[in-house]
Amino acid sequence: MVIDVFEQLKERIGSTRHYSFGQSGNSQDEADFPLQGEINLIRTERGILVTGVLNTRVEAVCSRCLGTFYQPLILKIEEELLPTVDLSTGAPLSWPEEEGAFTINDKQEFDLGEAVRQYALLALPLKPLCREDCAGLCPTCGHNLNQGPCSCTAPIDPRLAPLTKLVSSEGKDGLGDGST
Repeated sequence: MVIDVFEQLKERIGSTRHYSFGQSGNSQDEADFPLQGEINLIRTERGILVTGVLNTRVEAVCSRCLGTFYQPLILKIEEELLPTVDLSTGAPLSWPEEEGAFTINDKQEFDLGEAVRQYALLALPLKPLCREDCAGLCPTCGHNLNQGPCSCTAPIDPRLAPLTKLVSSEGKDGLGDGST
């Protein structure tokens, strides 16, 4: 998603351009990960301020069942784009080092895709879930419990194992009938 900002860089400070993104584009990437929303480009003293809200989805892996699913994301973008060359002279511009700053290339274009990628990475949940009630995997056999129960017997806590022996011996001795 390369946007040409050559004309806007020549405009006065405060000039605004508005872009809308529809369902999906023609490329395979855009069809797999549709981008919807709107952005505004506002000319600033140093470059162009990009603001907007975009909706997309990314393929994620559930942290419980390890199944893949599409995670919807809402991206709230606010970034200032800095040109790398002076528009009138073509001389390289040297801005103070700003880590992570987005730049406008020497053709006076910027790639919105990189900004979307970075904002999507920040918007991903730490533990993505395919659904809120995901049952996960059986810790013994690894069966996906969303597809039904497994045939494993519940493991006995080793700290409680002596109690199970006591309960089973009471049943054999007849002492467990409740009489005193």
